[in-house]
Amino acid sequence: MIKVSDTAKQKVVQLMQEDGFDATTDYIRVGVKSGGCSGLSYDLKFDKTQEEEDKVFEDNGVRIIVDKKSFLYLIGTTLEYSGGLNGTGFVFNNPNANRTCGCGESFSL
Repeated sequence: MIKVSDTAKQKVVQLMQEDGFDATTDYIRVGVKSGGCSGLSYDLKFDKTQEEEDKVFEDNGVRIIVDKKSFLYLIGTTLEYSGGLNGTGFVFNNPNANRTCGCGESFSL
């Protein structure tokens, strides 16, 4: 399961509305792809459709879909949002990551 912090939820709902998505019916698609300075990087986008192989979760009122392959890397992850001095954006707190890069956008196992 993937959890969503209160701060991330607020930002997700705001961004979805700005992009023409509805947080009550549409999804955030979270995935992992090859790349980044640590080997794997996170992928986050809005989506209206669920594929047959997708895992579906809902946490804190946010609907999340994850492809089957990415799910193995993301079990137990919490999606948070940081608006601090070190940068603004979504942050993945992934207990499976052994190493992350300074920007927090890539990791390795």
